[in-house]
Amino acid sequence: MVKSLKISLLSTSLVLIILGCLVWYNQPKIITKPVFNKALHSTSDPASQWVVVNKSRPLNPLTYTPTDLVLPNVATRYPAGEASLVASSTAKALEHLFAGAKLDNINLMLTSGYRSYAYQTDVYNGYVSSIGRVETDKVSARPGYSEHQTGLAADIEPTNYKCELDACFATTPEGKWLVANAYKYGFIIRYPADKTAATGYSFEPWHVRYVGTLLTTEMHNRSIETLEEFFNLSGGNGYL
Repeated sequence: MVKSLKISLLSTSLVLIILGCLVWYNQPKIITKPVFNKALHSTSDPASQWVVVNKSRPLNPLTYTPTDLVLPNVATRYPAGEASLVASSTAKALEHLFAGAKLDNINLMLTSGYRSYAYQTDVYNGYVSSIGRVETDKVSARPGYSEHQTGLAADIEPTNYKCELDACFATTPEGKWLVANAYKYGFIIRYPADKTAATGYSFEPWHVRYVGTLLTTEMHNRSIETLEEFFNLSGGNGYL
C-alpha cells in the first residue's frame, strides 16, 4: 500500500514537471536585438574599416600608406600598378562581389583602388590644370583627403567600358546591380545622388567603399546612405 502510494506520488510529480515544462516552452519568448555599437571601429584611424575621410577629416598622417595592400583576384582596368591594389579585407570582399555579379550575368572591372599620396597629388593637380581648383574640389579629393589612399575604396566599371566613371553608369545594368547589391558584400555607394551637402562630392555611382557587412546591413535597414549621416560627422562644408 505504501509502495503504491509512493509510486502514485512520483508519477504525479513527473506529470506536473512535464506539464510545467510544456507551459514554459509554449510561452512567447522575448528576443532582444543586440544594440549596434558605433564605437566598434574607429572613424579616425586610417587603418580602420570605418574610418571617415572627407574634406574636413583628412588622413592622419596625410601621407598614410596601408600595410596590407594586395592584388585582388578580379578583372582590372590596369593589370599592373598601385591602382590595382586594395587593402586585404577589401580584396576578399571585392572578389565575392564580382563573383556574385557574375552569377547575375553582370561583368564588372576594377578601375582604381589604392592611390598613394603622390599619385593623388598628380590626379588632383591634373584636374586643377584642366578645370580649375573650384570645380576640381567637387569631383576630386586633395592629397591626404582621399579614401583611395586607405585602400578601402574602389572605382568600378563595366567590362564593356560603357559610362565608365560617369554618372550615366547608374543607368546601366551594372550600375543598377551595384546599387542594389553592394551592401550585401560590405560596400556602400560612397557618394550617392543628392548627398553633396553631406559628403562634399558630387554623385559617383561607380565609387564604392568597403566598411563590412555589419555596418552596411545596419545602414541599409535604417535607410541611411552616407557615413557622415550615420556617424553624425561633418564633411560637406569644404576643406578646413
